[in-house]
Amino acid sequence: MPATKVTLVSLACAVAFALVCVAAPAADAQPATAATTPVREPSFTSDARAVDALAQQVVDRTRIPGMAMAIVQDGKILVLKGYGVTDARGGEAVTPNTVFRLASLSKGFAGTLAALLVEDGSLRWNVRVADELPAFKLADLQDTQSLTVRDILSQRAGLTHNTYDRDLESDIPFELLVQRLAQAPLACSPGDCYAYQNVAFSLIGDIVFVATGDFYSHQVEKRIFHPLGMYDSSYGREALETSPSWARPHVRGGGGWTPIRPQEAYYRIPPAAGVNTSIHDMAQWLIAQMGHRPDVLSPAVLADVHTPQVPTPDQMHGSTWRRERLSSASYATGWRIFDYAGHTLVFHGGAVRGYRSEIAFLPDRDIGAVILWNSESAVPSGLMPTILDRALGLPERDWIELDKLNERPAAPRHHGKSRKSGGSKTHIRVRRRHR
Repeated sequence: MPATKVTLVSLACAVAFALVCVAAPAADAQPATAATTPVREPSFTSDARAVDALAQQVVDRTRIPGMAMAIVQDGKILVLKGYGVTDARGGEAVTPNTVFRLASLSKGFAGTLAALLVEDGSLRWNVRVADELPAFKLADLQDTQSLTVRDILSQRAGLTHNTYDRDLESDIPFELLVQRLAQAPLACSPGDCYAYQNVAFSLIGDIVFVATGDFYSHQVEKRIFHPLGMYDSSYGREALETSPSWARPHVRGGGGWTPIRPQEAYYRIPPAAGVNTSIHDMAQWLIAQMGHRPDVLSPAVLADVHTPQVPTPDQMHGSTWRRERLSSASYATGWRIFDYAGHTLVFHGGAVRGYRSEIAFLPDRDIGAVILWNSESAVPSGLMPTILDRALGLPERDWIELDKLNERPAAPRHHGKSRKSGGSKTHIRVRRRHR
């Protein structure tokens, strides 16, 4: 496996004493999904094949550069496939081992690693961040003293939404942004409300070093990647670009999809957005999160990270499937928990310039899927509710609407050498922040 490469967060904070606290679930917390006993369902194989054919149509008809998808049931892989190409200029075919950038799907690894450290006694959920990192400060002293590890990983830090994300995208160092949290406006006291974070979430990297004396990325590699056989997985841009097969990010250009170089900014916060991996490895990760690798992730760890901590009503709007299918939404610990048509859904999405990703599973059906793609098209996201509806036997709903698509065709794919793409910031219709 290639060596893990990562831009590391500041390690200047000294180890301080830890308070002995008892972690208490949020008042709205529901029973942990990992404890749910799945109903033994008929084979999903034929439905998975139908979705596989639909995925191929999505790539062929929208001319998006590339995509990869895995569907699993009962710990077994039903679909594991790459579609399209790694580079619209004439790249190689996407395979199950082609590496994509995960963006915010990385948060699930951070929450799970923290739960593993809690399980072995190296960390406690209610340890205060300021006790682990004495230099850390929020605008209010009382809030500084109350912010816990669980708060930052469940998006309850008390800050306003996406605090300092734009500054991170402007290449301001993570360490300086952490210092600036002392002047950042607060929306509520820690633990009292939800607001999605990347910078504050990534404080877990320094906390892991304090707890273990080891780098965050190495702990993920040692405790998760290697035991699950995720040997395509890594952290950082250099590791992505040196992978044997990797999908280039694409944005809309004047002639179609334009490949660009992966941006560095969010790689500077590895816990929030640093993972690179293949659909092969994500299938193993999904199987483990669904409870089929208790030798690596115990039922207690899974129950912990999948237990809702704070309501997230904003997640019930936006895409059509969310408006029509969701009746509640919460954030757990690195994961989102939805009520999808009366069934618990464990979910997370990721988006960073040129890449999109989604992971989801239904604990009571023991069916899940991962979809990765190397463009900013929204079309592949319609595959996920299609899979979920089929798994639940819901009436057919055309979430993709291939016949109504108005995607601008990509430029013809040329094989062999081609002119390198120029300015990556020109002709871009939408610039979405990482989520």
